[in-house]
Amino acid sequence: MDYYGKRMSKLIEQLSALPGIGNKSAQRLAFHLIHMPQERVKQLTDAITDARENVCYCKECCTLTDQEICPICSNPARDKKTIMVVETTRDLAAYEKTGKYEGVYHVLHGAISPMLGIGPGDIRLKELIKRLEGDVNEVIIATNSSLEGETTAMYISKLIKPTGIKVTRIASGVPVGGDLEYIDEMTLLRALEGRVEL
Repeated sequence: MDYYGKRMSKLIEQLSALPGIGNKSAQRLAFHLIHMPQERVKQLTDAITDARENVCYCKECCTLTDQEICPICSNPARDKKTIMVVETTRDLAAYEKTGKYEGVYHVLHGAISPMLGIGPGDIRLKELIKRLEGDVNEVIIATNSSLEGETTAMYISKLIKPTGIKVTRIASGVPVGGDLEYIDEMTLLRALEGRVEL
């Protein structure tokens, strides 16, 4: 049933098509947008249009950027011999927030998932292999601990090992503040295997 008229319903429909936005959230956002000053709405729509038209993939690491080479890859202080492989640009941002990693990244934009029909050719693996022809000492695989992430990590490891480049996997296990009784067996096993000396 159409409560608001065609234009408002269309706005709600478009907003609810966004990931993580259900119908109620879409309604709240639509009402918020309608009550915003006209100039703010224009700034928002201009920012969306500008980002959609000008954001592209970095020529080196495949992250999203509005430049040919992203700020991380173009930073001369970064260690270009260490590449951390992540699934998404959001994962890259999470590692950057720690302020501790000084190497560069490679963003796959997905993970291998035969169940979903996503194979090695559907993610940015060719670009990673091309980068390894340069001077690289270590590839850190930082894919998720999901079945898809583990599959991707194993595949990448098998591709890289013959080159002689060091391949490592991020440790995973018990989260800080987590109660052991609520943690699954696989996570506990990974935590046990990845233990370090104190």
